Amino acid sequence: MRVILVVLGVIVGLMGVVFMLQGYGVIGGSAMSGSLLWAVLGPVIIVVGIALVVFGLRKRPER
Repeated sequence: MRVILVVLGVIVGLMGVVFMLQGYGVIGGSAMSGSLLWAVLGPVIIVVGIALVVFGLRKRPER
């Protein structure tokens, strides 16, 4: 389960980077290019991806 969260977090974070770059117009060729919405949502998605990675990597309390 931990590995799945880490991998999912990395994928979500990378998607956030792509969305952010499209929003800023660095990556062109889609309806998202140059859109303020994706320039704002991209970093939010990156934070969600980082949170998933951190949650997947943190140690569980021993029983």
